Amino acid sequence: MIISAIIIILTVVTFLDKTPSSPESASTPRVAVSTFALYDVVRHLAGDKVDLFMIVPFGVDVHSFEPTPKDLARLSDSALFIYSGAGLEPWAESFSKIVKALDISKSVELRHLEEAHEGHSGHHHGEKRDPHYWLDMANMVLATREIEKALLEILPEEKEAVHKNTEAYVQQLESIDKRYAQQLSTCKKAQVIVNHNAFGYLAHRYGFKVHALTGLSPEAMPSAKTMAGLTDKVRSEQIGTIFFESFVSDRLISNIAAESGAKVDVLQPLANITADEVEQGADFEMLMMKNLQRLSTAMECE
Repeated sequence: MIISAIIIILTVVTFLDKTPSSPESASTPRVAVSTFALYDVVRHLAGDKVDLFMIVPFGVDVHSFEPTPKDLARLSDSALFIYSGAGLEPWAESFSKIVKALDISKSVELRHLEEAHEGHSGHHHGEKRDPHYWLDMANMVLATREIEKALLEILPEEKEAVHKNTEAYVQQLESIDKRYAQQLSTCKKAQVIVNHNAFGYLAHRYGFKVHALTGLSPEAMPSAKTMAGLTDKVRSEQIGTIFFESFVSDRLISNIAAESGAKVDVLQPLANITADEVEQGADFEMLMMKNLQRLSTAMECE
């Protein structure tokens, strides 16, 4: 309701504001994105040919983010808005009426909860689909191709450069896929414990299982039965490493570690990245490789 009211206000303000854009802003179209995975694609495909900004600030959890009026004003002035969809950003769909918007979830293969859910209760982003599809490299390739088409509509003069960058990025994604498939084919264990199951696509593609404290939502609270069950599993399966995310408290997962003797490490779901990762110049490939190293250790891969 609040967002709808803000959209109406923004529409009126945009209509009344007759101030011409500067030559620089007019020649560089603004592209807004909602997640880091999409940000990385656009950054690699278009470079400095667009004014790229991520609506969700670095270091903020995508699941709980709500845009401010300033965010919405900046978004309304964009030539293109690219968002994940599948219920990840419930505030985003309203903007398809006032800006050119691209819902990437409509161009990828989504997993339904019957496939993705491991039996733990929790909020599911208001949808019956797992929205974390960018952790499947085949989906990332589909997303990249769709983003290329959208970028060429606002950058027709950059067709050759954007296409060249697209092919290079697709090759990078295919290389990540091959490295995961090779490394995770040699594991002694075939399961991981996480606090929030953002990794269903990854597990499905490479043949391991994910057991999560809170299913698909990091905000949900697990039951005592779930906590006890996962603690017993860590002990009985002799799992040495369990995972949490940078944007989620490690208190509950640390309790399981303390009870079971496992150590705790970070697994990055790549919906967003931390301020430290920004300073390190992290990109999708770098963080996926760090995830692979940590998964390999946890599953005792050769």
